[in-house]
Amino acid sequence: MPLTMNNKVFITCAVTGSGSSQDRSPHVPRSPEQIANSAIAAAKAGAAIVHCHVRDPETGVPSRDLGLYREVTDRIRASEVDMVLNLTAGMGGDITFGSVEAPLPVNASGTDMAGATERVAHIAECRPEICTLDCGTMNFAEADYVMTNTPGMLRAMGTMMTELGVKPEIEAFDTGHLWFAKQLVEEGILSSPALVQLCMGVPWGAPDDLNTFMAMVNNVPVGWTYSAFALGRNQMPYVAASVLAGGHVRVGLEDNLMLGRGQLATNAELVARAVEIIESLGARVIGPEDVRRKLGLTKQAQRP
Repeated sequence: MPLTMNNKVFITCAVTGSGSSQDRSPHVPRSPEQIANSAIAAAKAGAAIVHCHVRDPETGVPSRDLGLYREVTDRIRASEVDMVLNLTAGMGGDITFGSVEAPLPVNASGTDMAGATERVAHIAECRPEICTLDCGTMNFAEADYVMTNTPGMLRAMGTMMTELGVKPEIEAFDTGHLWFAKQLVEEGILSSPALVQLCMGVPWGAPDDLNTFMAMVNNVPVGWTYSAFALGRNQMPYVAASVLAGGHVRVGLEDNLMLGRGQLATNAELVARAVEIIESLGARVIGPEDVRRKLGLTKQAQRP
């Protein structure tokens, strides 16, 4: 198929994530202040959207603490730098089973299962413009860990997000996730046109080869908006690949810690590199107001 390059591109910066990267780079932010400051720096570098998780400020481990989300949100909204706020709603669906011969009971230290209302409680409280909806259950790289998102759970969470007026960003880790996302739109649970993030190279979802990527792109309905990312050293090649395929881009320390061989990156540096790549292709990087108009978003005011 012929290339239809995107000439007006927005950048999402995934600021910190929920992986175990906190001890692999000093630049991975932990506290709400660090996360907000890193998001602000990324926005100054050219990111229109900041995608935020929270972490325990002392240990750096991923958290679902409502107070931490509230502080991050308040700090970002109090800054003089404009950006579209995107909060994760992917936490609370973790199961780590016991041994292969005795999977039950589950491993309590690696299991965090919450109901739909609890999983979106911080979305209801903070009212970001966008929040993520991981549209399927899948195995990750860990031997006995499963990211759990049942059809019933996704229908319930998607309904809550829509009723809150927060736009879901459909996280698609494989083609079946796009299939179910289209079903959610058909049922009226999600609105069309939808917003999709194509997640490439996450074990064991869609591999980040270009044939699979184009299969994912070709499964996004006409009129929907999509962005894409790949992990590690393929993060920057996928900036170019997504733009050339007609999409938008995501970079950030959630997905990649390095700017180059042996060179640990900051979020702002990764965004700046993405800007260089996009502009070198002849495209223009657009800002948060353009994104709001494109996606039909309403910026929320800072809480009193």
